[in-house]
Amino acid sequence: MERIELKLCDIQGRLFENSFEEGYDSENFIRRFMNSTVAACLDSRYNRMQWAGEEYLMEELQEEESLTQGGEVYQKDVLFWIGYVYRYWHYYTGESSKKIVRIAPVRTMRRNYMMFHTMDPEMAIEDLKEIYEQKHSRK
Repeated sequence: MERIELKLCDIQGRLFENSFEEGYDSENFIRRFMNSTVAACLDSRYNRMQWAGEEYLMEELQEEESLTQGGEVYQKDVLFWIGYVYRYWHYYTGESSKKIVRIAPVRTMRRNYMMFHTMDPEMAIEDLKEIYEQKHSRK
């Protein structure tokens, strides 16, 4: 993975972490972000948003989305990990943020945090994809 891509993983992790400071409902914030224009800009091959910091991305998201305060706010380390892994996932597989959050919904990420947060991101992503496959092959 290129250095700029790892930097963007870190920025997205900090963006998610900053949602804690804002008191945003974590599941709502993450779902809205992953389906937002801001996330789509980060997914693109080149976009000016990729040069912005987490504060600017938060401002853009706040203008675009109706974010709710209150509700359940996850711990900062959980938020950072989810944000980091979701962005890493995009660079690892090329899948869009919208598709990634469908494969590994926020609740799945939170539930598996304790088990997966010390793993290499690629291994965690493969395990999350396997969870999705197992869940959907039963239907």
